[in-house]
Amino acid sequence: MKKSRVVVAGTAVALTAMLGGCATGGAPSGSGSDANGEVTGEITFQTWNLKANFQEYFDGVIADFEEEYPGTSVKWVDQPAEGYADKLSADAAAGTLPDVVNLDPGTGYPLAQAGMLMNLAQNDPEAEDLYLPEAWEAMDWKALDGNFGYPWYLNTGPSMFNTALFTEAGLDPENLPETYDELFEQAGEMADAVGGKYSMIGRTPNIEIFGMYGVELMNADQTEFTFNNADGVELVEKYKELYDEGAFLPESLSTDYTGIDKSFQAGKIAYMPGSAYNVQALQDNAPTVFESLALTPLITNEKPNMYIQLVAVSEQSENKATAKEFARFVTNAQNQLAFAKEVNIFPSTVGTIDDEFFTTSDGSANDEVRVMAAAQLQDAVVYSPASFTEPMKSELRDQLAQAMLGEKSAQEALDATVEYANQRLSN
Repeated sequence: MKKSRVVVAGTAVALTAMLGGCATGGAPSGSGSDANGEVTGEITFQTWNLKANFQEYFDGVIADFEEEYPGTSVKWVDQPAEGYADKLSADAAAGTLPDVVNLDPGTGYPLAQAGMLMNLAQNDPEAEDLYLPEAWEAMDWKALDGNFGYPWYLNTGPSMFNTALFTEAGLDPENLPETYDELFEQAGEMADAVGGKYSMIGRTPNIEIFGMYGVELMNADQTEFTFNNADGVELVEKYKELYDEGAFLPESLSTDYTGIDKSFQAGKIAYMPGSAYNVQALQDNAPTVFESLALTPLITNEKPNMYIQLVAVSEQSENKATAKEFARFVTNAQNQLAFAKEVNIFPSTVGTIDDEFFTTSDGSANDEVRVMAAAQLQDAVVYSPASFTEPMKSELRDQLAQAMLGEKSAQEALDATVEYANQRLSN
């Protein structure tokens, strides 16, 4: 095993359908019971493509909750990944949103905006002390004046390098880039050495890269995007220089580009931010690349990035007290730790990440990734704004492609993206 690394699976699907007839902010009329009432009765709990692999775990959590709170009954519903956001949108519009739902920020934001999720800042403010500060902050949506979900599992990851490609290009595999400046410099050197045979970087920067580079993404009250500032322009101009030098994959500008994970497995790129999922995929599908794998801390000018899933309570619930208590139960320290030991994710509860499971390694790739990622989570933040939707992400990719091709300047591309995003944010 070489050095150490990890990124996260689970960028979420954005909720694209508008929630007709729902006022922005505040609960819809006729919303359910008292959030601080008696914990009893039946609720429905919906997860996102988890039943096939984790039924025993969730059956146990539900049984434990029902034992601790006699008189309660939890009906578990699991939905497939495909169309999950649209299903939630339809349920919310129809008034049939499950009492407790597993979401990511991008899926939850429009529901909260439409008054469909319980505001925990009002109904459970003491819960903040139970979770890592940056995990709770990720759910504190200032434009909506509240917090709308209990932090659940997290993920992050160091950088992954194919050291065989470094050696072939005449670069030192023992001196891997640790900063963006070093990454861009070595990417140019690799491009000069290999003449397009492969490249260092696999894609244009996503919004998380903007955040880690040090670009201010939004204003303080989260009512406007601001990443068309001088730092954002500087980042795009650096990528434009790299593109002109052949330092990242030209096919990454295509709308049907399949992603850097497959390019890394195929030995077409030498670097990517990755995760424990990627490490396992390399072991299974690309053993030759895996043999050359080196893992290092995530390259960032600021705090490292992380991804988050949450558990939210429906504002429409007719049994809010039980729903709220179950959401807290699912996301408590004991249950999060048990879940993390079954899958490559990390708990969001205070102190749980200090468990020896996350601090000791047997030297295997999977253990090295877990320990490195856990240490990184102590300081990580969720950079991608919850209000930055899939259409906005697509617009950013499209505008950056035009900038790379010289059809627009970096400033023009970012101005167009920010204008597009802010128009939709205000609507």
